[in-house]
Amino acid sequence: MSQKVPELSLFLPAYNEAANIEKSISDADKVLRKVADRYEILVVNDGSRDDTGKIVKGLMKTNPCLRMIEHDPNRGYGAAFKSGLYGCKYNLVSFIDSDGQFDYSQITKFLPYIDNYDLVIGYRRKRSDSFLRSLNAYVWKLWVWLLFGLWVKDIDCAFKLIKKEVIDSIKLNTESALTSAEFLIKVKHQGYRLKQVGVNHYPRRAGMQTGAKLKVILRAFRQSFALWYQLNTTAS
Repeated sequence: MSQKVPELSLFLPAYNEAANIEKSISDADKVLRKVADRYEILVVNDGSRDDTGKIVKGLMKTNPCLRMIEHDPNRGYGAAFKSGLYGCKYNLVSFIDSDGQFDYSQITKFLPYIDNYDLVIGYRRKRSDSFLRSLNAYVWKLWVWLLFGLWVKDIDCAFKLIKKEVIDSIKLNTESALTSAEFLIKVKHQGYRLKQVGVNHYPRRAGMQTGAKLKVILRAFRQSFALWYQLNTTAS
């Protein structure tokens, strides 16, 4: 991509990512300087018990484009996703996880499509996760398709580019493993144009993954019924 976009926000959900957060911010900052005239990096520190917040605060002293939202206590990935999504200020909003499994320079694959689409979502060409985690993701994708008729290649891929006007038109009701899927379900429900782009996915550099606990998964399934009811009763 040869031309910069006028403005671009990036948010990074983070929970106990002290080992990864500085590099994730540094790498993203280098990319943003090349692709946007104005930009911001918003870290959503979701009640981390390590030095994630302390590291970000230190970096904020020398980087005026860096901001942070802090949750206390930890509220989960869905809440971090919501805070980042609604907390960004620029007309284009992107996000990746802060664990280093995505290379943000791949945003150059997304930007050429944003004039003709309302949002561009990534899908992992080859997922660098455990078999169980990948299996859970596939079952969840099938479930969302059966219940809501939404079929995308990678429903929870944490690499997206979205017009802020789309975000402002959608109210998210959940704070759970359902939340990112809820966003795409409502995008489909409102008829927005969506483009899918393949991205590389790398092994986690350090730290532990969270979010695959049984109670987290069961809560998302329970909330999906409530969302189905809401959408169908509203439509009727």
